[in-house]
Amino acid sequence: MIDKATIPWAQPDFWGLEEKYLVEALHSTWISGGAFVGRFEREVATFSGSPFAISASNGTTGIHLVYLGRGLRPGDEVIVPGFCYLAAANIALQMGVKPVFAEVDPDTYCVTARAIEAVMTLRTKLIVAVHTYGNVCEMDAIMSLARSRGVRVLEDAAESFASKYKGRQSGAIAGLGIYSFQATKTITTGEGGMVVTDDEALARTMALFRSHGVQGRRYWHELPGHNFRLTNLQAALGCAQLERLDTIIKERKRVHSTYTAALKDVAGLRLQTFRPEVDPVLWALALELDPAAYPQGRDKVIEQLAAEGIETRNGFYAASQLPIYPDCMPLPICERLAKNVISLPTFPSLDGRQIEYVSSKLAALRK
Repeated sequence: MIDKATIPWAQPDFWGLEEKYLVEALHSTWISGGAFVGRFEREVATFSGSPFAISASNGTTGIHLVYLGRGLRPGDEVIVPGFCYLAAANIALQMGVKPVFAEVDPDTYCVTARAIEAVMTLRTKLIVAVHTYGNVCEMDAIMSLARSRGVRVLEDAAESFASKYKGRQSGAIAGLGIYSFQATKTITTGEGGMVVTDDEALARTMALFRSHGVQGRRYWHELPGHNFRLTNLQAALGCAQLERLDTIIKERKRVHSTYTAALKDVAGLRLQTFRPEVDPVLWALALELDPAAYPQGRDKVIEQLAAEGIETRNGFYAASQLPIYPDCMPLPICERLAKNVISLPTFPSLDGRQIEYVSSKLAALRK
């Protein structure tokens, strides 16, 4: 039996070197910039297969760097999935760029080339392919469409670090991608992010925007930049986490397969689908509740599971439901997912008994 102590939705796991590297960074006296920042950038670049990696204070500022580096201007349009974490859309609004929302596939929760093409215009300057919950979008089709229209693709791989598409690391397929290392992500630096790219000139420009537009000549601003830097302390955590990435991947895959075995035959549940070409490393296990089997509704199910000591989360809200996007057209699939998707506890140290407990309690709530 499991006691009713809360099973959290997520928690960071540390593997032994984090404290050692943090102390090393502290003793170096370099706690803002420092050697671990450069090391972390090199190691993420090598892992992803990208020539260039630019660290950032978080994944969202990484997106901001891409928009600035690409020279997006008011009146330009970026295409974003209507069901996802909407950081890319929010940064667009802040810059006066128009986010245009595309429907997602109801099974994978990811945007498709067909849905993107349906909302493209002559003002489309960037396509943001968000790899939701650790899945990966149909990148071959999206890249083919983008090339035919002369539009660049940004992979928002904040939730899919270490997931692969046809053997390639997510985030590095389009030649331009971002990762997040926030506390719940596959590897963590507390907060933090990274942009990876194959474009050297773009990498240099983003590095300028990241650090007040200063390069080499102290206090000389080449352009009006921001301070989007990652600290040496955060990078030290990232280096330690990367050294145990094989273990992290193995454990996240174990959690995924254990949930799948426990829930795949439960009537009224539809697990997120992963196409054969995708090798996922889940950020979070997500599924859709059938309203006929769970007439109390997803939000009530969240409350009922909380009463059993299980923390869960709702899915993302659809862009069409949010007043900050008044020009968004109705998105029926995104809105259905927003109403019915629930995300279950997912982290490497979640054990089999806990997964069985969560799964059995969820199944028992069917009417």
